[in-house]
Amino acid sequence: MNDWKVIKSETEYQKALERTISIFHAEPGSPEFEELELLLVLVKDYEDKNIVIPELDPIEVIKLKMEEKGLKAKDLEAIIGSKGHVSLVLSGKRELTLKMAKALHKFLDIPSEIFLSESAVV
Repeated sequence: MNDWKVIKSETEYQKALERTISIFHAEPGSPEFEELELLLVLVKDYEDKNIVIPELDPIEVIKLKMEEKGLKAKDLEAIIGSKGHVSLVLSGKRELTLKMAKALHKFLDIPSEIFLSESAVV
């Protein structure tokens, strides 16, 4: 077992990740399993402090889901409103309302958290 310490650099992080992957299926109760548990805590701590996950743009997620489901803008008219309103929302020229976000969440199966960014809904 390595003498693991708090991860402070990208090099240390990569080394810890490689070791984590190599012992990921360690048997519970084994020395490797104890090392794995420690590494998971250290890696998570480093990631929480150093890796910023970009906020998803709700409009881009909507477009992606529409593409996945083979939907067109006209398919959103019942949720958003007229063809013009749909166009304005999808182009980012009109903001989503809470009512729209709720309906899109259900219709497109988009996690509600996507709509909770600072500028996502009004």
